[in-house]
Amino acid sequence: MDFWKVFYKKHADPSFKKQLKGVLGYSPGNVSLYITALTHRSIKETTDENNERLEYLGDAILSAMVADYLFKRYPYKEEGFLTEMRSKMVNRQQLNDIALKMGLKKVTVYNKSDSSLKSSQIFGNTLEALVGAIYLDRGYKKTTKWVTDRIIIPHMFMEDLEILEINHKNKLYGWANKNGKVLEFETLDEKIENGRRLFTIGAVVNGKVIAEGKAFNKKDASQIASQIAVEKLGIVNSDSVANEH
Repeated sequence: MDFWKVFYKKHADPSFKKQLKGVLGYSPGNVSLYITALTHRSIKETTDENNERLEYLGDAILSAMVADYLFKRYPYKEEGFLTEMRSKMVNRQQLNDIALKMGLKKVTVYNKSDSSLKSSQIFGNTLEALVGAIYLDRGYKKTTKWVTDRIIIPHMFMEDLEILEINHKNKLYGWANKNGKVLEFETLDEKIENGRRLFTIGAVVNGKVIAEGKAFNKKDASQIASQIAVEKLGIVNSDSVANEH
């Protein structure tokens, strides 16, 4: 019997449904949808058996619901503020942290022997896939309530997010401009891991690599490198003058 049949049999039993109910807060209708949402491509590469399609759907659904929430919460704020707040609420690191707090790591099936996955943000991706599954299983209105009650209210604190700086890359560029430095981002390494390209991006100041970031896309890798560089340089905000290194 192949892995998928063993996995399906295991996760169709009452104990899995009970565990899933603990995460969801309700008994799922179409269990197979949730099984797919919790299956990473490192286990199943077939598109109808892993969560990448549901992640795509859930990403769009979640973004729309967060946009609607912000539109109603801040009736007098301009577009730029709303866009930035949405980015803070649905960025990969934020969703990954929330997914871990919700216990998704325990029910997500992925290749545990792949060390790079353990420190990656696949659980945030799984959360998006789960939103996609909930939408298909229960519809838009009930999914909106679930997202509000299980993600936004318990995990996203608006007052804190309003003052949170998440774009470390912009912050680093601001520091470089203020201090007459030349900042560049270079691809230091690129390799295939489990069928996906893993990029290592370096933050380079005046020709010297000061920090490195790894991710499955260049944008996330450069943000990780930027965050490490910002912490290393002691930059508080874009107007700060850090100590010379």
